[in-house]
Amino acid sequence: MKKKYVTIITLAVILLALAGSLLAINHSKKAKAGGFPGGGKGGWGGFGAFGGAQETSVRTMVLENTTLTDFVITNGEIETQTAIEVFPSIGGRVVEMKVSLGSPVKQDDLIAYIDPSEPGSYYAKSPVTAPISGSIISSPVKTGQKVSVSSVITKIGDIANLQVSAKVPERYVADLRIGQRAEITLQAYGSEKFYAKVVRISPVVDSATRTKEIILNFEQNYEKVNAGMFAKVKLYTNDYSGYPVVPQDSLVNNSDNYYLYVVKEDSTVEKRQVSLGQNIDGYYQILDGVVAGEKVVIEGMLTLTNGSKVRDVDAPAPVPAAADAPAEGGR
Repeated sequence: MKKKYVTIITLAVILLALAGSLLAINHSKKAKAGGFPGGGKGGWGGFGAFGGAQETSVRTMVLENTTLTDFVITNGEIETQTAIEVFPSIGGRVVEMKVSLGSPVKQDDLIAYIDPSEPGSYYAKSPVTAPISGSIISSPVKTGQKVSVSSVITKIGDIANLQVSAKVPERYVADLRIGQRAEITLQAYGSEKFYAKVVRISPVVDSATRTKEIILNFEQNYEKVNAGMFAKVKLYTNDYSGYPVVPQDSLVNNSDNYYLYVVKEDSTVEKRQVSLGQNIDGYYQILDGVVAGEKVVIEGMLTLTNGSKVRDVDAPAPVPAAADAPAEGGR
């Protein structure tokens, strides 16, 4: 029995010794890796061993002098550059239509027949012919309909040369100029862009709609674009250049003053008051307070204070130093 107790005690001592060795090895590995409670290497909770500053993760951008281009959004209609309305030479009933919407016609082609007969009197049918060559872009009358000499039978246009007519609100009239470029988008083609330039500006403002009409010609012949389509027009007006530009969300507003956090060489930030210029499509010109070439915080600025230390999450991670290689032929 005595021998059994001695054996049990011996085994317990051996197990305790092994456990102590394992704890010592684990502690040594954590010390080498800086694995102390709270995370950061060599400190607690992201601070150095003696209370170093904590880094805040941010995104930054280097300022550049950038041109902002202002624009006006409006709606327009795709139409032919040249078009002519066709009228009958005599009133009566439309008894036959020889064309339909989109039909190509040549000058003097037959378009329709008008019967001027009335009850008790009969006359020969009167032909309506095309005064020019082109395509039928409008056909408002139907067979059997009664028309007069002021009724439009058809409208003929050149569908190979299209334009956009658009109306611009009166408040933007001072910004309109011949030659201004525009992006045209059409519902049928989603975000695909077609390009046009202003070729004519109406000399008057429509008193009913308080708008001024502009005409834009396409820069090339787009086969996808058809007369009669509804267009969304993004007309570029004025350029503003010579200053750095930042996203408006990167600005900190405090008591009607605006600030940016500038990143210095030691990765700390300086809070600077800035003066704002034009605001276009979510971007502000910065007229004063920073200059091109400086780096500013554009995300993560809400938790910063003057002198905070930051780390750019988009910056490449430092390459760790390679371990010393053993000498050739040795360990």
